[in-house]
Amino acid sequence: MRKENAQVPAPRSPNAALVLDLLRTAGETGISRLELAERTGLTPQAVSKITARLRAEGLAVEAGHRASTGGKPRTVLRLVPSAAYAVGVHLDRDELTALLTDLAGTVLALRRRPVDLGAGAGPVLDAVTEEVRALLGGVATGATALGAATGAGVVGVATGATVLGVGLAMPGPLDHRAGVPGRVTGFPEWAGHPVRDELAARLGLPVVLDKDTNAAALRLALRPAAPGSFAYVHLGTGLGAGLVLGGAPLRGDRTGAGELGHQTVQLDGPPCGCGGRGCLEVLCLAAVARGELAEAARILGTGAANLVRLLDIDQVLLGGRVVLAAPEVFAEGVRGVLAGLGLTAPVGLATGRDAVAEGAAWLTLAPVFGK
Repeated sequence: MRKENAQVPAPRSPNAALVLDLLRTAGETGISRLELAERTGLTPQAVSKITARLRAEGLAVEAGHRASTGGKPRTVLRLVPSAAYAVGVHLDRDELTALLTDLAGTVLALRRRPVDLGAGAGPVLDAVTEEVRALLGGVATGATALGAATGAGVVGVATGATVLGVGLAMPGPLDHRAGVPGRVTGFPEWAGHPVRDELAARLGLPVVLDKDTNAAALRLALRPAAPGSFAYVHLGTGLGAGLVLGGAPLRGDRTGAGELGHQTVQLDGPPCGCGGRGCLEVLCLAAVARGELAEAARILGTGAANLVRLLDIDQVLLGGRVVLAAPEVFAEGVRGVLAGLGLTAPVGLATGRDAVAEGAAWLTLAPVFGK
């Protein structure tokens, strides 16, 4: 692996990224060059040049023919998922989940272990490093960071596997551009620690740091037919939201967007670890601790209603371990609050325990597809 803190590489051109993304969304069915030209607005000649380059780089492959309405059958192209890999890490307050995906985002391996965020950055990053190295044990021989062998940056031609990098998702607040946590609620000792740069130096791979909710929202935004605007509301060891507007995650200049849990909903209410009082998070988690899940769902619905009113979003998606332990209770509770206020945004469930870890892998996969 390369022993430097390179940034996650971008595709060599927007057009190449666009074509590659269409290959991704086409899946096993594949897509023809003519269809690529129609969907991108590029000339057939430009598409042929781009796809020839992607095939030469091992990112695309011809995969049979499709009947044509006239003329010769169309050659179908597909993405090569094994062309590259990515690692996604969800660092929660009490648990570490690390997984390995291929270029299409399919999870190939997963590791999980308890951690204590309060143990400090050193011991926790030791655990992250150990789990990532264990995941890469099967592909790490001769692996390089993507872009190592070409100036273009779409692919690195190297012996062994191509590893794009590591996406690390953890509770906020944090600065995703600097790769540094802020005063994580309940764990102020993490504030200012150079998490991204330290982990990159340990692993010799590019690392991207973002909030857990942003990572999950990114993964959801890249689903076929995903709505253009939605909120992913996560209730686990904390409460937060990932916001997607115009098809892209809204992080804000300071990665402060989506701090749903720290909306004040009860003046002079119980103190919260963020320093405020009466925050949505402290009220919701207190109801969960009492076993009053219907009340917790009602409180969560209040926060979701605030988001719908403020942003006029198309959908609310609920996730996180607390929600997934009683999905219908929370879904119906939130729906009831929104309906009672005359808000029509549908409420759904983001199923899957590892939505954040999978989203973390997409922090490194997405730039290859121009996302």
